[in-house]
Amino acid sequence: MPELTQVLEFLDNTGSIMVKRVPEMGPTEIKWGSQLTVRDSQEAIFFRDGQVVDVFSAGRYMLETRNFPLITKWVTSFAYGPNSPFRAEVYFTNKKLFTNLKWGTQEPILFADKDLKMVRLRAFGNYTIQIADSRTFINQIVGTMGLYQDTDIADYLKNIIVSRLTGVIGRQAQSVTELPAVYDTMSANTKIALQSDFENLGLSLHDLYIASISVPEEVQQMIDQRSGMSALGNMDEFMKYKMAMSIQDAANNPNGLASQTVGSGVGLGMGFMMPQMIQQTMAPAVQAVAPAADQKSPVEKLKDLKGLLDMGIITQAEFDQKKTQLLSLI
Repeated sequence: MPELTQVLEFLDNTGSIMVKRVPEMGPTEIKWGSQLTVRDSQEAIFFRDGQVVDVFSAGRYMLETRNFPLITKWVTSFAYGPNSPFRAEVYFTNKKLFTNLKWGTQEPILFADKDLKMVRLRAFGNYTIQIADSRTFINQIVGTMGLYQDTDIADYLKNIIVSRLTGVIGRQAQSVTELPAVYDTMSANTKIALQSDFENLGLSLHDLYIASISVPEEVQQMIDQRSGMSALGNMDEFMKYKMAMSIQDAANNPNGLASQTVGSGVGLGMGFMMPQMIQQTMAPAVQAVAPAADQKSPVEKLKDLKGLLDMGIITQAEFDQKKTQLLSLI
C-alpha cells in the first residue's frame, strides 16, 4: 500500500527548477487533513487522470472539505468518503524570474552589408523569463516530466530568439559598422517580436540584451584596413610626403640601400617625378601665401628678408640686392 502523503511543499535550493512534481515518480495517496504550503513565488496545481482539478496560489492550506470544494466534489464522485485518502499528483511551478539565461547563434547569420556585401555574423546575449501561465506551460512544455529546469528549455528558446533577431538586424542596419550603435534598439525590437512566441508557451519575456555581434576574422581585418586608410586622409598627399621623406633619408645615408636605389633607373625616374609632384603639392600653399605677401609694405618685406638672412637661408649678397630694390619703393 502506498505511503500517505501528509505534507505537500517544494523548496528549490538550485534556483534553476521551473516545475517540480510531488511526488516526482507520479500520483500518490493524499490524505485529507494534509498540509499544503505554497510560497509567494509558486503555484500548486492538482492533477487527476491527466487533468487539472484545482490551482492554488501562495498560502498555507489544510486539505479539508471546506477549503477544497473542487477537490471534494471530485473525491466524492469517485465514491471516496470525505475523510478518505485520494490518489493525485501536485505540480509546483516556480514563478520567480529566471535571470541571466544565455543565447547565441550556433550557425552564422547572413547579413547583406552595403559595403562588404554578404557577411556572416555571430551574436550573443542574455535574457530573463518567468512562468506567466502555469497551466499552459505544464501542458505545452513540461508534460509528464517530474522535474523541469531552465536548461531543459534553453536550446528551444535560443532558436526562437535567433530567428526573430535575424529579421530585426536586417531592418535595423545597412552595415556592420552601424550595429554597435543600435544594440539597445535591436534588443527592444527583438523583445517585442518575441512576446507572442513566449506567451504561447505560458512564459513572459522580461528582458533581452544583445552583448555582442561579431564578424569573421578576415572581415574584421578588412574593416581595420579601411579604418586605417580613412585615418590617413588624402592618400595622394600622403604618398607624396612619404616619397619626399624617402629621398631625404637616402641623401642622409649615401651608403645605404635606399641611396643605391635612387641612383638606379628607378631612382632616376622618381627623381624626374619628384619636382613635379612637390610643385603640385606646394603650389596651392604658394598661391595662398602670395596675395598676403603682396599686401606687405616694403619695410615689412625688408624685416622678413633680415630674418631669412639671420637664419642663413639667403646670403648677404642676396639680401643687399633685395634691400636696394625695396628701399627704392619707399
